[in-house]
Amino acid sequence: MKNPEAFTGFTPKLQLTVEMKFFTAALAVLAAVVVASPTPEAPASFIMTDAEFDTGSPPPTQKSPTVTYCSQRVFNVCGGACTVYNGGATCLNAPNTNCLAATNNVGFCDRAGCGGSCNQLSTCGTRLDGGFCYTPGTRSILVGNF
Repeated sequence: MKNPEAFTGFTPKLQLTVEMKFFTAALAVLAAVVVASPTPEAPASFIMTDAEFDTGSPPPTQKSPTVTYCSQRVFNVCGGACTVYNGGATCLNAPNTNCLAATNNVGFCDRAGCGGSCNQLSTCGTRLDGGFCYTPGTRSILVGNF
């Protein structure tokens, strides 16, 4: 064997058969990937856009602030049992609240009746995904006039 680079180990007919089988298998895999790829779906209509939620002002058709408060936090995600309030100035009874978001600044307190130790959303210490704030121990939320 004088030229090892030219040696393929197969006869020309066997090499062509192996190459065709490999090409056919690769083409089948590519076709399966293209067919199996899901198409993206449009977001649900009830999900607010980032701009609607992050601007701090309600959408034009909405005159009252929206407050969303939930019972659980997992890493940077707020969820669990959630309540959405849309209305005027009030003190919301919100036991078991661990995170909240609002379209305007609100106060959150560790006692019912908007009493005890209170903070405001605008000075959130731990921000979570989706514009939420980690508010452990919240028992009530003060919504102002806007």
